[in-house]
Amino acid sequence: MAPQTGPSDKGPPSIPAFPELLTWEEIRTRNGGGRGREQWLVIDRKVYDVTQFSRRHPGGSRVIGHYAGQDATDAFVAFHQDKALVKKYMKSLLIGELAPDQPSFESNKKKSLLEDFRELRCTIEKMGLLRPNHFFFFLIFLHLLVLDAASWLVVWYFGVSLVPFLAGMMFDLLVSQIQMGWFQHDLGHCSVFRKPKWNRLLQIGLPASWWNHLHNQHHAKPNCFRKDPDLNMHPLLFSLGKTLSVEVWNGRFNDRKLECDMYLILFYSILFYSILFYSILFYSVLFYDKSFCVYLPRYLESTWFIWVTQMNHIPMDIDYDKNEDWVSTQLHATCNVNQSVFNDWFTGHLNFQIEHHLFPTMPRHNYWKVAPLVKSLCDKHGIEYKSKTLLTAFVDILNSLKDSGEHWLEAYLHG
Repeated sequence: MAPQTGPSDKGPPSIPAFPELLTWEEIRTRNGGGRGREQWLVIDRKVYDVTQFSRRHPGGSRVIGHYAGQDATDAFVAFHQDKALVKKYMKSLLIGELAPDQPSFESNKKKSLLEDFRELRCTIEKMGLLRPNHFFFFLIFLHLLVLDAASWLVVWYFGVSLVPFLAGMMFDLLVSQIQMGWFQHDLGHCSVFRKPKWNRLLQIGLPASWWNHLHNQHHAKPNCFRKDPDLNMHPLLFSLGKTLSVEVWNGRFNDRKLECDMYLILFYSILFYSILFYSILFYSVLFYDKSFCVYLPRYLESTWFIWVTQMNHIPMDIDYDKNEDWVSTQLHATCNVNQSVFNDWFTGHLNFQIEHHLFPTMPRHNYWKVAPLVKSLCDKHGIEYKSKTLLTAFVDILNSLKDSGEHWLEAYLHG
């Protein structure tokens, strides 16, 4: 059915007065990969053509394309705080709606689960759990200043001998910096202030461009190859999950000798630079060199950050996008670490990774309040709600990497 347009004074000519009625089959073919590379998506049964708009999308050009040919309703609600305002700008993108005989949910998505989740979100909004507590974030910022001041006081009072110098450095460059990183993460998710512009104004070190093009994609499609940037790496050098580890050698690369040579070159290059780095670090510690001030804190800070951010994802399912519903997508790719005062502080409340992924704009001080509600939802629909100790989470990272390596080796030897 061709769209019919009304009088020009009723709005932009591109907006149909009588929407075109479309089917899920038609929409699925507009996933950005076919002829013309059209990108259509569905939000609340309305169909939008984002082919050209994706380049101007404030949240990043790729993240919106990851839902091309799919229902993006729950992702849209999760990422946008002022939905009424955003929908005003979306009117020019509207090309139709689902035909009356088309279901509101795609056939491969769990209707009852999504209905209960949307009801849960409404309950959470009414409870005010998406509104930030400014006093909480004031205390977070104050504790950063205290840690920073403590480092200077230690050096000022005890002098610059090795032990007080190390203590001061740990307070300032390690603890203070990593906690500031968690605070910057809060700002990036617009969970400190209600208005995005205030969050962006205070977000230093993590530019909005980086956030839009990488981290938003991770939240939209976690642990999905080619859609989650956290998985972007050369498979011959490093691969995660069984699927990619097996595909590396089962038909993906024809010239096996050439690929083996590439792998060896990359392996020995990393080995060389790792030895060089640790040699410099050892020399700095042994001779109390000034470079010690640079290398050790950066190494410990990056190690802390990587282990915390990956303990919730690496041990979980890693595969191509299966176009699951929003809840299943997040639960299959994330897990929690048990709550405690230390765990909350050490991880910047990212131990509540499930709640963080289901509600990415929720202020972290409310995760513990919504966690029992999310767990009840999972229990009702038979979805595993994983929560473990901090030590178990760290060990699971190693076990997952070991399993990926074994799958890779098995495919290489017998593929």
